[in-house]
Amino acid sequence: MSLVLKTIRFGAVMAFLTNSALLKGAENDASNQLGEWPTYRGNTAGTGYSALEQVNAANVSNLGISWRYSLRNDSSENPREPNSQVTPIVVNGVMYVTTVDRVAALDPITGEELWSHNVPINAPSRRGVAYWPGQGGISPRIFYTAFDQLVALDAETGELDLEFGDSGMVSMGIPYISVPFIYENVIVVGANTPRGAIGGVGNARAFNALNGNKLWEFESVPSPGNPDNDTWEGDSWIGRLGANAWPFYFTVDDAKDQLYIPLASPIPFAYGGDRAGANLYANAIVAVDIYSGEYNWHFQTIHHDLWDHDPPAPPTLFDVNYNGDTIPALGITTKSGYLFVLNRDTGEPVYGVTEASVAQSQVPGERTFATQPIPVKPEPLARVSYDESDLVTAQDTSVEHASACRDLVNSVGIIHNKGPYTPWVYRPDTSNEDVTLLFPGLSGGPNWGGVAHNPNNGYVYVFAADIGTLGWLENTDVDSDVPYVLSGPGSRPGGFNVRIDGMSMPCQKPPWGRLTAVDTNSGNIAWQIPLGITDSLSENKKLTGRPGRAGALVTGSNLLFIAATDDNRFRALDATTGEIIWEDQMERRGNANPMTFLGADGKQYVVVTATDTIVSYALQ
Repeated sequence: MSLVLKTIRFGAVMAFLTNSALLKGAENDASNQLGEWPTYRGNTAGTGYSALEQVNAANVSNLGISWRYSLRNDSSENPREPNSQVTPIVVNGVMYVTTVDRVAALDPITGEELWSHNVPINAPSRRGVAYWPGQGGISPRIFYTAFDQLVALDAETGELDLEFGDSGMVSMGIPYISVPFIYENVIVVGANTPRGAIGGVGNARAFNALNGNKLWEFESVPSPGNPDNDTWEGDSWIGRLGANAWPFYFTVDDAKDQLYIPLASPIPFAYGGDRAGANLYANAIVAVDIYSGEYNWHFQTIHHDLWDHDPPAPPTLFDVNYNGDTIPALGITTKSGYLFVLNRDTGEPVYGVTEASVAQSQVPGERTFATQPIPVKPEPLARVSYDESDLVTAQDTSVEHASACRDLVNSVGIIHNKGPYTPWVYRPDTSNEDVTLLFPGLSGGPNWGGVAHNPNNGYVYVFAADIGTLGWLENTDVDSDVPYVLSGPGSRPGGFNVRIDGMSMPCQKPPWGRLTAVDTNSGNIAWQIPLGITDSLSENKKLTGRPGRAGALVTGSNLLFIAATDDNRFRALDATTGEIIWEDQMERRGNANPMTFLGADGKQYVVVTATDTIVSYALQ
């Protein structure tokens, strides 16, 4: 396998590697400080786990709100809705967050603002910031992204650190609206590159945390000279958008200095007649050396994607005790509803993967892949098929809901679903009434929240939504660069749902959102529950599960905290059984991953963002 790398200033990189090697093996005070939360998912392995035990099953009912911090700026002439997905970090007794228009440092015990840095141009990422501990006389820094800028602040003052890049900023060349990932002196960023975005192809890239110099760029769509270039027929690889790393964070195996890059679907995704082949490294997890960007291995989760079902989060790293062996492993989810457990050293499946035959597209010019990889274990974590018997009934929910869903089904045409990876049907003209019902829909089953891992029982936890999408391909205008476009009811793909009393109500039988625990030492599902309630339904029918995208937090006291669902509840569950043992009705939705830390006052705090407000809980 040839190197898939654009090397930037080789001499500078080698000097950087020597510098970083001096740090290897040294303790990073930020990441080893007991009870803090120094990165987006708590650690570089992305486990979403904290060893804290003060809040436990016996006292969690005593959790109450300690403080709130608004992420809004209503004093602005043009106030914006934060719609925040931020997970705060806590390092050396200070909390750091992004708001709608600024970066702020808070006292994590009181929520009092210590400093605030206004972001005058573009908005800071609504997902959070990263901390770098400093080196060789350089003070610790806070890094954040604002559209295509990577920005460094002095962690103590919030002022721009003018020694980094060009007066504190580096142009990434492409937009990236998530959290920079920092490992030693390497800053890794991804790319958000929808059609029409500036910057072109969205390769992941890395920068030097000391000075902002570019270190490497990984070529996610391989050019000639790389054997995987032949997975793109002809010249279809040239200028290909998509295949970008858009996750909110990254993960790294610090024993091997191996970074894991999850890559998205090619653009356009729904019609691939101009890109026959498997289309690597789209929809793959790629392992590279974090210092150089050098390719190590890859595993593709979908061949020739037509469904925008990329791996939306980086893998979570853990060890598996399977068949008497301890295996270094990772868990990676896709929007298609599957969890792949791979050997993180080699990329080989731990429990096996079957290349299963799937339905083929009838769209002119489209050559879908004959097979798709399906894990032998675990079973799908989200709905992957539909037939007429799955339509919701009044006995499942209500007469009003069932009637509205029957009307929807009768109005959209002839529904097609042939199981996992059902292709989009083709409507050559308005007389055709065929429509694909895709499960999971375009928003996916599991999403960006990622996989949480519990080292105490070997379980991983995945939240997945069950929302379908109705759509078809139809002819585009003659001036378009592709002959067919994805359409649906109302001229664009539509959800398989209706709105009743202002709430979205999916039209298949519940559950509509579920939380699953998988035993990684066997590959089997340990438990699975509907998560979330539909308040408008009668008491005996409320437990439908509700949609969501965020992930869970696991603690050493065997608690699982999650606030993903659109019923605005923050919940604590028994991590072994899935029993809900505490919940709080929040004012707004907690569409963010929770975190926890131990305050200087000796209290454990559990924190989650509820749309426009950070809410901190502690025992009362």
